[in-house]
Amino acid sequence: MRACRREPLPSPPVWLMRQAGRYMKEYREVRDRVGFLELCRNPDLVAEVTVYAAQRLGVDAAIVFSDLLLPVESFGLRLAFEKGDGPSISPPIRSGADVDRLREPELEADLGYVFEGIRATRRALPADMPLIGFAGAPFTLASYMIEGGGSSAYRHTKSLFYRDPGAWNALLARIVRLTSAYLNGQIAAGAQAVQIFDSWVGCLSPDDYRVFVLPHVRTLVAALTPGVPVILFGTQTTSLLPHFKTAGAGVVGVDWRVDLVEAWDRLGDVAIMGNLDPIVLFAPREEVVRRTKVLLGRASGRPGWIFNLGHGILPHTPVDNVVALVETVHAWNGA
Repeated sequence: MRACRREPLPSPPVWLMRQAGRYMKEYREVRDRVGFLELCRNPDLVAEVTVYAAQRLGVDAAIVFSDLLLPVESFGLRLAFEKGDGPSISPPIRSGADVDRLREPELEADLGYVFEGIRATRRALPADMPLIGFAGAPFTLASYMIEGGGSSAYRHTKSLFYRDPGAWNALLARIVRLTSAYLNGQIAAGAQAVQIFDSWVGCLSPDDYRVFVLPHVRTLVAALTPGVPVILFGTQTTSLLPHFKTAGAGVVGVDWRVDLVEAWDRLGDVAIMGNLDPIVLFAPREEVVRRTKVLLGRASGRPGWIFNLGHGILPHTPVDNVVALVETVHAWNGA
């Protein structure tokens, strides 16, 4: 929390995206008993996997176990996770008429299990460990809804905003209304900071981001509970950093494809989060430690840095290497 406010600290705090996940044996044991969506909808299991991961790794913050696609069900769409194929959403949104047919969300009825999971997690966590809530960013959530699942070219998404900007803006306005209420609900339930994940936004040109996305991100950030730190994270966003700077979030997360100091200099007076390549964690442990120290040295004690990966921990990552990373950050004294 102090790093989010850019207060000086002897060493940076560290937490890791997807720190509760398939790379942990204990998580896989839970998943052997329940499906992914069933896990997300079970507050006690959410608390169990969230708290276990934070304590096993020794990180400085927990992030509630959930999925950024859960809110799409609030619009009356079907969400499924097919083994080996990732998420699917049906029916896809391809026109203004499709946008008009979306139902009006009922926040507590549709997503109350997420809030209960946060309350259960907050009760189980140490009092001094912050809990982070999160949601998908407007562009990423809209893209999933339009494409119906994963995509490499985002053909349907881009075609919609080129062909029918009115339908696009109407869809994102709906998403922003739901997402702001959803994140504020997470804050009310006990999340002390929130992260907005824009996993897919790197597919856009700077001009398209400025015209079709940035106004909606600004509206979302401005609608969140005052005083609560907001982290805006995207991948492949080097060309978008000047616009990220104006989105209103106090913390910007960056992936490993941009130099940390260069990103910080371009962003200016915000806190920054990142940006170690997750694949580094597959290297020999001494190399994990060496590269972690290199990144720590790059930051040079600059206030307002949160150590994190440039994206989530990958399946099959050695847990001991993750622990070594966290221990290295905590032991850092500038040498």
